[in-house]
Amino acid sequence: MADFVGRRRELKELREDIARTGLDTLSGRKAKAPRARVLLVAGRPGSGRTALAEAFVREVADQYPDGLLRVRLTTPGGETVATERAVRTLLEGLGRATPPGACEDDLSAALREALAGRRAILLVDDAADPQQVDALLPDTPECLVVVTAEGPLTGIPDVRPCTLGGLETPSAVELLARIIGDTRVTVDPRAAEGLAEECGGQPAALALAGGWLAAHPKAAVADVAKQLHDMPSTASAGPLARTFRLVYESLPQPAQRTLRLLPLAPAGILDSHTASALAGCSVAAAQSTLEDFARLGLVRHAPDGLFLLPGCLAPLLQALLEAKERPAEVQLARARMLERTVRLLTSCRAMAEEDEDRLRERLDGLPRALRFPDRRAAATWLDTRLPALTAAAHLAVADGGLDTLARRLVAALVRALAEHRGTEAAAPELYGLHELVLDVAERRGLHRERAAALLNLADLDAETGRTEEALERYRAALVAGKAAGDPYATGRAMESVGGAYQELEDWPRASDWFGRALSQALARGERADEARLYGRLGNVHTYAGRYGEALRSWRAAAAGYRRLADVPGQAKALSEMARVQEYAGRPGESLHTCREAIELARKAGDLRLQAALQVRLADTLDRLGDPAAARLHRSAADRLLGDDPAACEIRSSSD
Repeated sequence: MADFVGRRRELKELREDIARTGLDTLSGRKAKAPRARVLLVAGRPGSGRTALAEAFVREVADQYPDGLLRVRLTTPGGETVATERAVRTLLEGLGRATPPGACEDDLSAALREALAGRRAILLVDDAADPQQVDALLPDTPECLVVVTAEGPLTGIPDVRPCTLGGLETPSAVELLARIIGDTRVTVDPRAAEGLAEECGGQPAALALAGGWLAAHPKAAVADVAKQLHDMPSTASAGPLARTFRLVYESLPQPAQRTLRLLPLAPAGILDSHTASALAGCSVAAAQSTLEDFARLGLVRHAPDGLFLLPGCLAPLLQALLEAKERPAEVQLARARMLERTVRLLTSCRAMAEEDEDRLRERLDGLPRALRFPDRRAAATWLDTRLPALTAAAHLAVADGGLDTLARRLVAALVRALAEHRGTEAAAPELYGLHELVLDVAERRGLHRERAAALLNLADLDAETGRTEEALERYRAALVAGKAAGDPYATGRAMESVGGAYQELEDWPRASDWFGRALSQALARGERADEARLYGRLGNVHTYAGRYGEALRSWRAAAAGYRRLADVPGQAKALSEMARVQEYAGRPGESLHTCREAIELARKAGDLRLQAALQVRLADTLDRLGDPAAARLHRSAADRLLGDDPAACEIRSSSD
């Protein structure tokens, strides 16, 4: 895109407004708690408001050493970005983790806390309403917030809008000269001024006219000005619409159709694969077409080989799409794009596979154009395309007519994120994706998928401390699992309900639900589940002080692990038995059980558990009046893991 030109008066006005006395102070009203200064650049799409904000931020950047954070509040297609998503973007820019499923108020509070004491700039682009902006405002007066919007931000105090019109004629001509070169402007300066006037001084219209002239080096500037002048000018056909029409009608038919389909790209983010799938052409042809569009000013270059659809052109393209394309063709193009995205995500996930044979198996059948050279390239693709991938998932679910593709897309994205980032790091994104699965499952009456989505969401709620919300979802998952006739989902739900009650320290309900899950596991002969659930029951009984029942449960757990030939599991179960025997006042039995557990831990090669058991044995011997033997066992623990006391913590097998 051409360099920024003109707007010197507006830049000076914005600089002066930073230190200007607030409107509340001037009016004598009582000032509210100190907040960041908010500067507003207001103008219609295509007026260059974002370019002005960017130029201003560059000028004052040295006054804000803690950096610049960017967020966009409206997609190029006109959809409002969720405030929760916008706050997460800013927190990620600050390097702060965001808990999955956190509400907007909690995230806003976390953002304000992260910005406390900082001197940073927040560039908030394309705000749709004041409530969006208010949730992002820091409580730190040293921060600066620069907002671009179409109109005023009523409700946010101390905001003086810097309203943009068209560029002055000299600046408009300079912008034109930067795109097409000085020669044609110098040859006929009056024609250049006339073209600037026909474009209304709008930077977006000038960029389109300049792009067309650059693509037609033999055309005269005066001819373009005359063509624009001869087009009918109405309220709905202003300078930008007329200039766009000039460029659009000069394109060959295949390029026109590709351009019309670009509004279907999620979040207005484009690459060669997206354009190829939408238009039904080769990837190479799509890349060439996008490059041509960029030269004409129809799309903009972005980092990592991406292109962005200008928001000012989105309504014009959408109108063309609705007028020229049949609904069935639009649906087919969208389905092709989603199918291509699923296949790319499958390839991306496969690259995380370390086993060469399994990698080849997963990539078998995928065209070479859809394969990544290595794992790093796949991870980079996932990171850079994630906003578009997430938007694609939301659009597919909202469509309602492509639910099968939507489910496949969400599942592929979940797997790719889990493989490359890990479930913990990807949790904030996974939470939203599981909610999408839940929406589709409820709409289609898919009980099994509904149970799975509820279980996944509840797990994330539980991990972030929202135990009551998790409990409610676990109960709903149990109902869905029963409706689906899925024993795995019902057993998992019952166990999770017990775990939630355990977290709430409601021991009777926790043991009741663990008992229900155990009864189902016993009926189905699921031995691994039996052993684990006996351990969870033993843990709850221990917390409740019911040591007799706890010992019976741990003894049954140890027997179950022995039948499974799970030596580490058996060793941990016996270590818990020893702990309960000690609590119950049976130190002799605890000593015997602990020695048995140490022998099993030695067979399993678990040095950490061996050391922890040696320390427990030493404590028991101290209480039995044998300090010399206790010292020997502590020395043994030190030899196993050194002097780190944290290394000798025994974790319950139920954990």
